[in-house]
Amino acid sequence: MTIYQPLPEMADSGHRFDQGRRWAASLTLGFEGRQQDGRPVTRMTTARHCGPLRVQRPFYPEGRHGCCHVYLLHPPGGLVSGDALQINASVGTGAHALLTTPAAAKLYKADSHGVAWAQHTKLTVDDGGTLEYLPQETLAFDGSRGTQTTTIEMGSRSRFIGWEVLALGRPASELPFATGQLQQRFHLTRDGTPVWQERQTLDPKHRRFKGKWGQGGHTVQATLWTVGLDNEADAIEHLRAELPDNPRWAVTRRGGVLLLRYLGNQRNEAWAICQQAWEILRPRLTGQPAHVPRIWLT
Repeated sequence: MTIYQPLPEMADSGHRFDQGRRWAASLTLGFEGRQQDGRPVTRMTTARHCGPLRVQRPFYPEGRHGCCHVYLLHPPGGLVSGDALQINASVGTGAHALLTTPAAAKLYKADSHGVAWAQHTKLTVDDGGTLEYLPQETLAFDGSRGTQTTTIEMGSRSRFIGWEVLALGRPASELPFATGQLQQRFHLTRDGTPVWQERQTLDPKHRRFKGKWGQGGHTVQATLWTVGLDNEADAIEHLRAELPDNPRWAVTRRGGVLLLRYLGNQRNEAWAICQQAWEILRPRLTGQPAHVPRIWLT
């Protein structure tokens, strides 16, 4: 029998992990930059998977010398008690990749024993590489228990833009996120030096969840981060001028990381703000106009 050993990052999460069962899945992707006809091209050179997590093939909607688009496929469509997902992606010098998903991810209610799920994502971007990590939103059902960890390792001349959009409960069905617990951890380093580390626990029983100084009872949150901009101050001014004028989002910069936050109750609004911000920032980060992945339109 295979014994489930939680990832080191999750050992102190406080969740209970099943020691006798799991539906584990892992995916390892690698992208390299090459020269073809005197122009740079990006090729997916590594694609290893185990379990129900994989990709079909790379797409080049921006032309064969443009960004390589890849869709991360998880056929079950969500995580239940005992599941463990691990995603690893590395982008080499001169390569440019965009990773997204075909649909929203779902975090289902834990079983009667309260067994947790786990998801760990590790993204590595070498000097001169560019990565866009733009998954569709995550929907956390009432009673879900688990830990999400995202680790990004960058070189000093790497470029990166990514986001996380999280919606709690199913308000349209009058099923709020009233029980359960989610832990999110984020670590970003440049040349091995931490530049942004964050950890939060979403527990509807904790006073922070309802307090105005914390979650404030809101059901949707999003974070967009960008690293590698030549002029962060100019980018922030453009975001403030062009994004909708409302108090549910804000933008700032910390240690070379541009951060845009959303806290509200409208999943579609959070997604629209993140997408519009990406469309504004991408030309400044990569020198290429935004090209919306076709899968977002289906």
